[in-house]
Amino acid sequence: MRTMRFAAVGAALFLVLAGAGTAAARPLAVTPDTGTLVTGSPTFPFSQNKQNEPAVAINADDPSMVVAGANDNIDDEACNAGDPTTCPFTDGVGGSGVYFSFNGGKSWTQPTYSGWSARNCLGPAACVPQVGKIGTLPHYFENGLVSDGDPGVAFGPRPGADGRFSWANGSRLYYSNLTSNFPGAAAFKGFEAIAVSRTDNPAAAAGGDASAWMNPVIVSRQNSTTFSDKSQIWVDNAESSPLFGNVYVCWADFRGQGRVRPRRSR
Repeated sequence: MRTMRFAAVGAALFLVLAGAGTAAARPLAVTPDTGTLVTGSPTFPFSQNKQNEPAVAINADDPSMVVAGANDNIDDEACNAGDPTTCPFTDGVGGSGVYFSFNGGKSWTQPTYSGWSARNCLGPAACVPQVGKIGTLPHYFENGLVSDGDPGVAFGPRPGADGRFSWANGSRLYYSNLTSNFPGAAAFKGFEAIAVSRTDNPAAAAGGDASAWMNPVIVSRQNSTTFSDKSQIWVDNAESSPLFGNVYVCWADFRGQGRVRPRRSR
């Protein structure tokens, strides 16, 4: 009598026939996937070439449309610019990178917008940031804010003129992230808040059209001691749901005394 059993070893799957004193092992062919470069950051210097904490979302209505977010230092000063102990961040410079694919992830583009930038601070002179090219979310500097990463991305239906959500109206992209006050500004109370950016025209946004993005909205409840952190976002994208189109954001909420309370905004 023969029995069949499967064993996964490394990246190969082996089929083993055991019994009657015979055994055969045949590895199945595995095609390696080398991956696709998503970001448009330079290969040097550090830390402009650094990204971390990525997030990705596929448009349920059009799977060829994919968006990713990451903490991206593309607009920060080089570490040898001025005081090296301030590396890798530059005050007021955003860090929420966004990347688009319209062929299911085969190729990607990172748009360029305008905002508070230090990408030209390559040292050794001390950095003097200025309005210039950015590879992160737009409209933060203009609203007294800084995009601070920890991205969450999600697609949902777009609302129509009647305010009702429908995939027939197209797709809306949501991007949640941490935000702080721009130096000298007081857009909100506390240390870090959660903001959400939206676009109803991902193609234009991917092409570098900042006007395709709506202004960021602060969704966290803030007081003078609040530090909001680790946001995630989701959209009810099922047309059969009574809450179709609703957006949910969750995050860690630090409010003095070391207490942490999860909160949800809809």
